[in-house]
Amino acid sequence: MSTRTAIHATGIVVALASEAGALTAANSQPECITPLAEGAALCLSGMGPAAAHVAAHKLADAGATALAVFGVAGALHASLHNGALVCPERVLDDRGHAYATDAAWRGRLQRQLAVPSMPLHACGSLLSVDAPLLSAAAKAAAHDRHGALAVDMESAAVAAVAHERGLPLVVLRAIVDEIDDRIPEALNGSVDAWGRPRMAAVVAALCRHPSLLARLPRLYSRMQRATQALRAAAKATGPTLGWRR
Repeated sequence: MSTRTAIHATGIVVALASEAGALTAANSQPECITPLAEGAALCLSGMGPAAAHVAAHKLADAGATALAVFGVAGALHASLHNGALVCPERVLDDRGHAYATDAAWRGRLQRQLAVPSMPLHACGSLLSVDAPLLSAAAKAAAHDRHGALAVDMESAAVAAVAHERGLPLVVLRAIVDEIDDRIPEALNGSVDAWGRPRMAAVVAALCRHPSLLARLPRLYSRMQRATQALRAAAKATGPTLGWRR
């Protein structure tokens, strides 16, 4: 079966291998399309807007009838805690562009995820930036400037492609770092573009900054809780993430 024949529903852009693992047990390959059930598919793009832009076009060219972004994000508002799900009304970039997500699709996700164990924030805006916001001060400044609830690096690029191609869009993210969490700059670059550890870089960072060792369990726990939320959301919404024509 050709890739185009196999995809006739949602094309899902995921940046990280762990995010892809929340959707499928298949071994998703970087920059490749992985077919899912019910005519959906994902593309493991890698981090950043340029990679997400390429992946979104790839999925649209392969026959996707809707585009979604699925994965983790950082909180820009104190109401969003680790593991909370975000399905924004709008996606913003830091150049002033704003893209609406599909209201009917978002409403369907609200109904499918309406259980106390999966708090879903289906309102407000999500901001996409070109580089991670590692400090509480940087997050607070982004919130003050844009009024967004959460931040990622890929959604605006996918939203631009959805707008260009006339495809409905939804974004479903789980919060990793809360507004006051600080991501150690020394660990920046310790994973590759798909979120896989670069062990030599990790060891080098720990040698330079031994105090980081005490922070790793908390960072790991944050990511595990967000990934668990994504798995639960994927199970509740199915491989199309709730999209219906």
